[in-house]
Amino acid sequence: MPATPGFYQIRGRDIIMNKIKLTIDGKVVSGYPNQTILEVASDNGIDIPHLCYHPKLSKSGQCRLCIVRIGGKMLKASCTELAMDGMNVVTEDEGIIAARKLVLGLLLQEGNHNCLYCEANGDCELQRYCRMHDMEPPSREIPFHEREVDYVSSNALRRNENVCILCGRCVRACGELQVSNIWGFAERGHRTHLIADDDRRIGESNCVKCGTCVQLCPTGALSFQPVLGKGLNWELSKESSICIYCGVGCKIDFYTNPQGQLVKAMGNDEGPNKGQLCVKGRFGFDFAQSPKRLSKPLVRKDGILSEASWKEALDFVAAGLTKIKEEHGPDAIAGLSSAKCTNEENYLMQKFMRAVVGTNNVDHCARL
Repeated sequence: MPATPGFYQIRGRDIIMNKIKLTIDGKVVSGYPNQTILEVASDNGIDIPHLCYHPKLSKSGQCRLCIVRIGGKMLKASCTELAMDGMNVVTEDEGIIAARKLVLGLLLQEGNHNCLYCEANGDCELQRYCRMHDMEPPSREIPFHEREVDYVSSNALRRNENVCILCGRCVRACGELQVSNIWGFAERGHRTHLIADDDRRIGESNCVKCGTCVQLCPTGALSFQPVLGKGLNWELSKESSICIYCGVGCKIDFYTNPQGQLVKAMGNDEGPNKGQLCVKGRFGFDFAQSPKRLSKPLVRKDGILSEASWKEALDFVAAGLTKIKEEHGPDAIAGLSSAKCTNEENYLMQKFMRAVVGTNNVDHCARL
């Protein structure tokens, strides 16, 4: 099996494959024999509309939006059709556009895609392709099939199957990336719908709340519960940082609204996590802007915590540690550092315990 495009591994050694050349929309491009037409096109900056395909997942060819014409005749799904040397591919003509508009029209007709109330408005792949193809609102002479809407059973995920297009990304993401196998499909035909476990609500299932399914969903069928605030997708500001919890060092993109409130956290593909997050990395940052967070030092006086100045608080701590050290020795004192501090702050903590207090009794909450 090829490990990466262009390489085969034989007895632990990478064997370079010869590139193939094909023509896409009149442009000669190169790729590798194990790549699909869609992958070659993507690597060469050619955008082919697609909904069920995602580079992290196995290929299913479910949505049929990525059809292309091969050799001037056949229509094939570019996400599953392997690229061949000398192949001539057309990604857009009158017939292809008509077929794609038919697919989009059926998807719109089947669901209730009201962008005004959708969490994915402005960041929806279906919305993008509908605008690209000048799609009109569907006729409501044929009512859409009402499906489950669940915004309350889970404190992490929201589910609106009325905007689900049955692309299967969430099912494959949960099974192939997270290996939890929570999501699946039930029934057939127009009754096909998404289920969690044995048809439970998401909050009652064995979902670990990693959010991978939401991050890969092309519509607003799956979304996050708000962390601290809400905001329109085009208003959100993004800042990248490193997760403060365990030692993996996952890279996270934090999205805040114009009021500065954290709205959501998304895994960054450039980090060691490759875009995935655990429940703490995804939702464990509400403390940063919590109204319960201390903003001033508190010193207990007569059993009551009272506000104090930094000088008063530090003098109180220094006096207490000095008294314990003099009466019971330095090993009577221990320090527990925090993953919510920077590496530099944690270094200073252990330096303080070893060089000032004189003990090796120092540990870190992420290791316990």
